[in-house]
Amino acid sequence: MASLFCLSLLSCQESKKEDQSGNVSSEEQEDTRQRVAVPASFTPAKAERLSNQLDSIFTKLHKRNGFNGTVLVTKYDQVIYKGAFGYADFYRKDTLTTETAFQLASVSKQFTAMAIMMLKEQGKLRYDDSVQQYIPTFPYKGITIRQLLTHRSGLSNYTYFSDQLWPDRNKAITNEDVLNLMAVHKPRPYYEPNTHFNYSNTGYALLASIVTKASGMPFPVFMQKHIFGPLKMRNTFTYSENATALTGKVATGHTGRRQKRTTDYLDTVLGDKGLFSTVEDLYKWDQALYTQKLVKRKTLEEAFTGTRTEKRKKEDYGFGWRILPLESGDTVVYHAGLWHGYTTYLLRNPKDHSALIVLSNLPNGSLRHLKELRSFLYPPQPDNGAEANQTKNANARL
Repeated sequence: MASLFCLSLLSCQESKKEDQSGNVSSEEQEDTRQRVAVPASFTPAKAERLSNQLDSIFTKLHKRNGFNGTVLVTKYDQVIYKGAFGYADFYRKDTLTTETAFQLASVSKQFTAMAIMMLKEQGKLRYDDSVQQYIPTFPYKGITIRQLLTHRSGLSNYTYFSDQLWPDRNKAITNEDVLNLMAVHKPRPYYEPNTHFNYSNTGYALLASIVTKASGMPFPVFMQKHIFGPLKMRNTFTYSENATALTGKVATGHTGRRQKRTTDYLDTVLGDKGLFSTVEDLYKWDQALYTQKLVKRKTLEEAFTGTRTEKRKKEDYGFGWRILPLESGDTVVYHAGLWHGYTTYLLRNPKDHSALIVLSNLPNGSLRHLKELRSFLYPPQPDNGAEANQTKNANARL
């Protein structure tokens, strides 16, 4: 079921300090906030119409395509639409809400990158430091923190080599265990460092270990103390068997046939995945990125700057974010995730301070329509009369 929030932009603005007080902790932070002007054409009536259109789209995705999950959409920093469809657990028939936590899968990477950026600002590491400065047993020379952030390390995927090297899949494997496997067995890299972009879960697992070494505290403790706590992300946490067993608060991962996914020995490796959060908390995260509460604006800009040096592709990659120019002329940053029964998606458009956040615990292909949904929210440069057909065309595709 879906619910509408903040139809009136005026009332949203008046209530923001009360409702979103966790996002801004001082007048100074509010003064340095990146702001965007709301055009006169975006009236409360237009916001309500957009909300109704989104409700129609997601209701159709739920009923006809089997979408099961939660969604939150913003524009000009305000929540235009949010909804929850289906069940947190198909066996128990627990109804989802927008406060249900989901495993974020690779959407976790942007948080790991933020932890690295914070430590860089604190002077506890540099991007061009070698991995061996923090992990002396690391057997590969010439790999830097920057290369881990930008997927240019060339390292092989720990989720594959662990299947061959870990002796007991009934025993959970940790980040430290992955480091030990690499030190002892030296799995062959895919490429020499800094020669190719090659998406690497191993790289982000290593970054979580570097956060631990550089900060002097466990990765989950650092994330809670420096990110989740300050942003009042009360339903966001790192993986643990106890946390994911909370009835009614955490969505269960399922197969495409609605069978419950069991936990896996790889679930306990953090950094590349392993965070749980809600669409409500991810909205707080989105809003915090328009402030300097976590890092300075100049530091954050590098996370949204492309790094791929090969022949230019349509997409680029920064620090934990994919960078995509749209046919609308806008450039968005986003990340998607897929892990053990969860599919996730978080997109931000800095031009109009909008966001699309979708979390699902049923990977049945229903989210293959995200491209069409993106085109609906950010239509290509329109021909005459195109805007009038926008909703009709979107519903025809979705």
